[in-house]
Amino acid sequence: MAIRMPRITQARKILNRSLSNGSSTPTSLDIPKGYFAIYVGEQEKKRFVVSVSLLSEPTFHALLQHAVEEFGYNHPMGGLTIPCSEDVFMDLASRYGAFY
Repeated sequence: MAIRMPRITQARKILNRSLSNGSSTPTSLDIPKGYFAIYVGEQEKKRFVVSVSLLSEPTFHALLQHAVEEFGYNHPMGGLTIPCSEDVFMDLASRYGAFY
């Protein structure tokens, strides 16, 4: 009895496409354990995957407070959205080694 690996691989691709509704939008399947996705930007939002360790940093808490003031708890991107420049966020996250 032989196992047909190409069919399993093909089924996985179909499943991934159906989970993302056929779009190229990343899903939660591509986020490793211990990380979360966040959208950052003032005008156009860019998606970053960062470590949950960033949640314990006081500077990040200030950014979260700013997000609550701007969006409340209804984030337009469907995920956590931080309204600051990408440069500011990248500087903060890189200081704490939070990027995936």
